[in-house]
Amino acid sequence: MPAVKMYTTQVCPYCQRAKALLKQRGVEQIEEIRVDLHPAERDTMVHLTGRRTVPQIFIGDTHVGGCDDLVALDQRGGLAPLLAG
Repeated sequence: MPAVKMYTTQVCPYCQRAKALLKQRGVEQIEEIRVDLHPAERDTMVHLTGRRTVPQIFIGDTHVGGCDDLVALDQRGGLAPLLAG
């Protein structure tokens, strides 16, 4: 399984929802980068994604997007193959 990295904040309900979905799909470890604790990381996130909102989710080298993007990917059957590597 490829590494999963997620830019988050502590109080973001979409971050919690995305983490729950990933865990339901078998992801055991998520590298969380808290942009509320490390504001410079938000600049990195914006540079990588072009987006300012959290979560921003990466599976391996693939930028999935935010929570809605993750849910849509799962609903169309694209999440499982991406997680399988």
